[in-house]
Amino acid sequence: MTASPPHPDSPARATESTSEGQIVLEPEVRRLLEGTAVAHLATVLPDGSPHCVPVFVGTEGDRVVIFTGPDSRKARNLRRDPRVALSLAPPDNPFSPVIVRGRVTEWLDGDAAWEIVDRIATRYIGRPYPRDQERVVAFIEPSVQRVGMS
Repeated sequence: MTASPPHPDSPARATESTSEGQIVLEPEVRRLLEGTAVAHLATVLPDGSPHCVPVFVGTEGDRVVIFTGPDSRKARNLRRDPRVALSLAPPDNPFSPVIVRGRVTEWLDGDAAWEIVDRIATRYIGRPYPRDQERVVAFIEPSVQRVGMS
């Protein structure tokens, strides 16, 4: 059964963090982040222009996790400017996208990173990620989460 698109007049729902701390991921946001929808990650290039690439995503507590090569363009962008935006659309209802904005607050490498990489990769490709290249994990602390079109 395919979900129908929301009515054009349906309001989008958004949650923003407060000065008290980190936001809790909404169940609908978490469901999509823990599924197999490919996310599009936007970062900022050195000249200030946007850089957007597809990524596999997951969660660790209420943080979003992605993985990449340690010297990739996205890793270099995020180490210089940790601001990020993610966009995901459920495959069964692309008219109900999820947007997450936040900052990379932690990097992980080594065996601990590979545990997360393999957990995420297994959801997407059905097996652990190949070991032919080094991978690091970026932890994103969300400051805004939005469900639906606005």
